Amino acid sequence: MTAPQPAAQPTASYGTGHTPVVELRGIRKAFGDLLANDDIDLRLRRGEVHALLGENGAGKSTLMRGLYGLVRPDAGQVLVDGRPVSITSPKDAIAAGIGMVTQHFALVAPMTVTENVMLSSVGLGPLDLAAARRQVKDAAARIGVAIDPDARVEALSIGEQQRVEILKALVHDCRVLLLDEPTAVLVPQDVDALFTTLRRLTEQGLAVLFTSHKLHEVSAICDRVTVLRRGRVVTTRDVDGAQARELAELMVGRPVTGVARDAVLGFETDEAPAARRDVDVPAKTVLRVRGLTVAGTASQGRRALFDVKLHVDAGEVLGVAGVSGNGQRELVDVLTGMREPVAGSVEVDGVDLTGAGPQRLMDAGVGRIPEDRHASVVPDLSVEDNLVMEHLDEFRRGPFVDRRKVRAHANRLIEEYAIKAGPTDTVGSLSGGNMQKVLLARVLDREPRLVIVAQPTRGLDVGATEYVQRQLLRQRERGAGVLLVSEDLDELLALSDRLVVLSEGRVAGELPVQEATPERLGLLMAGGTIEEVTA
Repeated sequence: MTAPQPAAQPTASYGTGHTPVVELRGIRKAFGDLLANDDIDLRLRRGEVHALLGENGAGKSTLMRGLYGLVRPDAGQVLVDGRPVSITSPKDAIAAGIGMVTQHFALVAPMTVTENVMLSSVGLGPLDLAAARRQVKDAAARIGVAIDPDARVEALSIGEQQRVEILKALVHDCRVLLLDEPTAVLVPQDVDALFTTLRRLTEQGLAVLFTSHKLHEVSAICDRVTVLRRGRVVTTRDVDGAQARELAELMVGRPVTGVARDAVLGFETDEAPAARRDVDVPAKTVLRVRGLTVAGTASQGRRALFDVKLHVDAGEVLGVAGVSGNGQRELVDVLTGMREPVAGSVEVDGVDLTGAGPQRLMDAGVGRIPEDRHASVVPDLSVEDNLVMEHLDEFRRGPFVDRRKVRAHANRLIEEYAIKAGPTDTVGSLSGGNMQKVLLARVLDREPRLVIVAQPTRGLDVGATEYVQRQLLRQRERGAGVLLVSEDLDELLALSDRLVVLSEGRVAGELPVQEATPERLGLLMAGGTIEEVTA
């Protein structure tokens, strides 16, 4: 697979203009007492990229899944080219010319591009491999890239795999493409390539419905936007150069301000972030990692991490960037006591804690906020029990748990961290943002010397993201060291003082935030060297 080629003649064209290719009328969907979609109308025009925005729980995913036949609306009507259609399964959606690509690709890694395309359309009768290869080439010409039909998916980059998913939709004569958080796993260069593809397809008349939390990207690629709030349409309007801040305020219904707003909104200028290490804290190293090597799985090869060196000082945020699967998870696992390295050392405040377990690390002042918030709580237990579960001995009176002390502790943290729940509510009943607040409260209330945090805002809406990021900056302000692992480059650039990039389990380079740009980080993430990036 290579860079985009000169424009080829499209294999199909559906015209442009303002005639809706898909129209939703009065769509309603409830899950028990929760009304996810409340009388939603939406018109999707040929040749446009239409953003669907809203906070978590606003109803975006339900609406997209309903249009693709993954859920069935309780009421309302779907029209395609002005004619009512019944969409009860993805097969019905595909037959109506609707395709969908999610951020979690449905590809079989050991198979070729052609074989994956064939899997998406297998029916009765003989399989024609030659015809399938021609379909791949024709669809690739339509999006303007050269794709090897015989390339194995496991050998492709993340961006290339996403293009294969788009190919799978196009070979079915797709006229409407649903993209759910399409840039969440891409490096900046792949985002640019995706946007080039979308512009090419919309010029041919394809309609795109696009959801994203990266609002500056919405401003860059979308023609119109529909904003949902609590299951209802707040507005549909032309994007027309709207700034990310304006779109965010439409989503949440209030101004988005504060120290973390750049991370929420993305950078709207080409200016590099200013230096942030302005806290009055002695430059003492709280974490030092030397030569860290971690065994890998069969798919990763012999090592998931190899000879990693890094340090975090008091009063700074060290950001760790990298395409998913390049050693970030293993690094966090070692630093939080969930995995032992095969070589190297880990020191916290000068004390060797190599191979230490979670409890010993917590006792040494390490706070851990893992990427999987659901696995870090016990959903069936109450908020108050989850808040004390990692240090329950502090709440005992003799052999018994002091329930009054537990309740008082929970009430204080619920107020301090603005958790929208009562102490006896089960954590599993909370929204993702409130569940993350429970984790933050449990860890940060103990004022750790070092905070290890991974993907802290993944899946959170604008308001919750802003809150979480502000809490992390407060840790730096009080003098803690923070190691922040994130796949969101805007978040890393807004919060970090220094950044390191992991590529294939190694440190590809380190940059102060003043010298870091999405493009430079993307090159390092894609396998470039620090010498190439800074030349």
